[in-house]
Amino acid sequence: MILTVTLNAAIDKRYVVEGARAGEVNRVKECAYTPGGKGLNVSKPAAVAGAKVVATGFVGGHAGAYIEDSLKPFGIEPAFYHMKEESRSCINIWDSVNKVQTEYLEPGFTVSEEDFEGFLKQFRELVKGASVVTMSGSVPKGLDETAYQRLVKIVKDAGKKAILDTSGKLLAEGIKSGPTMIKPNIDEIRMLTGKQCGQEREIIEAAKKIYESGVEVVAVSLGAEGSVIVCDEGIFRASVPKIDAVNTVGCGDSMIAGFALGFSEGLSMEETLRKASAISAAAALREETGFFVKEDMERIFPQIEVVRYEES
Repeated sequence: MILTVTLNAAIDKRYVVEGARAGEVNRVKECAYTPGGKGLNVSKPAAVAGAKVVATGFVGGHAGAYIEDSLKPFGIEPAFYHMKEESRSCINIWDSVNKVQTEYLEPGFTVSEEDFEGFLKQFRELVKGASVVTMSGSVPKGLDETAYQRLVKIVKDAGKKAILDTSGKLLAEGIKSGPTMIKPNIDEIRMLTGKQCGQEREIIEAAKKIYESGVEVVAVSLGAEGSVIVCDEGIFRASVPKIDAVNTVGCGDSMIAGFALGFSEGLSMEETLRKASAISAAAALREETGFFVKEDMERIFPQIEVVRYEES
């Protein structure tokens, strides 16, 4: 079972407009509501791929009930800690004329230390049945930068694999507990290591520095250019084919789902990286965030190029 953690879950609202105009009334041509938050954008593609997925985190009010109900068609089992306040909404506006995306992210409710302790008690029980635990995104108001550090420690103490995908101080503190994997982008790896990372060799050296600190897999996202991986099996570079992307929001989360699948299935890093890259690319072809079609993934899969670097 893959356990996903979304501490700051939301209802994702996607609006399609034709030529957005600031300061004026804009008519929405299409709209779609989906359960969101980075962790749930990991849950959905993992479930589409056939994994058993349990989703946890915080939800509240009628919006929280909607989030839970919306996961059921995917076969995802909701196991959230419930708050009295309403869960947040996040709005993604796609301007189909100018090909520009704009996001508005609500802050959500405040979680007290008492609430967090209640969640941790539930979390410890859920971890027992998981093979891989993914932890993604921001945290609610009330939690400090050590929140993920505490969760990672619980997962590692249970002998399970922990994937952490967050940023800023949450990431800097979280890696102190030695997660199995992190997926920083260029800005994040610069923040973690202080290196400029202007060239690929510098990126690899920075990733190696984090790997040597106790993170087993460091997957540096290069966006449309693919990714660089430093891990126990060596150093890998994945390249993806050019595609006509429809919605790139959540593609990184879909990649995390691919890594979680590979870890849970015991695949090699090369196989895991190829699967994760193909799922991420396939997700970009669909309007719904955190979703892909297997036929797209299967078509893209053989086009993913994975090269293993020889140590110099």
